[in-house]
Amino acid sequence: MEQYTSLAEYYDRLTGDVGYSHWADYVERHFRRLKHPVRSVAELACGTGSLTSILASRGYQMTAVDISADMLCVAAQKCQDQEVLFLCQDMAKFTLLEPVDAVICCLDSVNYVTRPQRLRRAFAQVYRNLNPGGLFLFDAKTPLALEEADGQTYLDEDESLMCVWRADYEPRRRICGYGIDLFTLRPDGAWNRESEYHEEYAYTPQELTDFLTQAGFSSIKQYSNLKMCPPKEEDRRIFFAARKEQ
Repeated sequence: MEQYTSLAEYYDRLTGDVGYSHWADYVERHFRRLKHPVRSVAELACGTGSLTSILASRGYQMTAVDISADMLCVAAQKCQDQEVLFLCQDMAKFTLLEPVDAVICCLDSVNYVTRPQRLRRAFAQVYRNLNPGGLFLFDAKTPLALEEADGQTYLDEDESLMCVWRADYEPRRRICGYGIDLFTLRPDGAWNRESEYHEEYAYTPQELTDFLTQAGFSSIKQYSNLKMCPPKEEDRRIFFAARKEQ
């Protein structure tokens, strides 16, 4: 089953509590720490484009990249009055039309790259597509977060939509799998059911730091979730900020 096909149409209804404006504020705090102004930004795994749209409205030249054509269709409609370039590409192979000042990848999208070698290639591509002095900012769920998800069931619903996530963590593979059932109410009162299966890989902070170093990044720093301080051992989400040499 492909990821984010059935979910694409309903994704925004299911993630209304994310707080994308707060995420955009946090991204800009990192931009302001750079020695040069950030004008062009690429968002990898942009999904339905909520964060891309907010950053575009704040004056950034946005390029939005995602492997799901269904998600990009929703994103393009959301950003139809904004100048955003959309690219349907795999983040392990993506190539921008021209280098950018910053690349961001949010909401644990790197965990969805479940083969370490592919994530190494993705980080190398980020490095190649950044201007000198450019910033790569992303977040990742920690192994603790994925281990704790094992056996959990999550429910999102409204009057005509219900989504059930069932999580199963496999320690040997370091994979957390999510069986997702999506129920939508039809006009005749019956319910449609569609299913997807997602996987996330439990990368350690040290592994991610090593991948960044191997890609050529320097000044690699870790931050607690949506904060500007170092992470704590009990954090379930960590941000990474890495720079390309001038």
